[in-house]
Amino acid sequence: MSSTTISRSGNPKYRLPTYLGVGAAALVGYYFYTAGGDPQLARKELKHDAARASAALKDELPGRGKEAKTSAEEAFARVGSEVDSTVREGKTRIADGQRAFEHTGGAIMDKIDHADRKVEDEAARAKRSVGGWFSAKK
Repeated sequence: MSSTTISRSGNPKYRLPTYLGVGAAALVGYYFYTAGGDPQLARKELKHDAARASAALKDELPGRGKEAKTSAEEAFARVGSEVDSTVREGKTRIADGQRAFEHTGGAIMDKIDHADRKVEDEAARAKRSVGGWFSAKK
């Protein structure tokens, strides 16, 4: 054997078109046979089977069909629970702020009342002492 001879098996990349051609011919022969030799009926059956296979394949792909509905429902549930959690946290913070404001406001009002009483007491004492200067005590 010389180095220029080609083996009978040939190059593997040249066999692929042959296998695809034989498979396509077998597929066409099957549909032609099941249609009873009517090419129009064979074409319709082939289109129908191809559409059914395509729909089944689309349902099997990730993110399609029932799986897409389930994942969307899960995402909405997760987002809903996060929103609920955020709202609860916000309400808690508002309630804490109101309590702190009421406590601080009450303390401020107590201080104002105390200062007001002190000013009134001092004013009454000053009035008594000034009144003593001008009183007609004999």
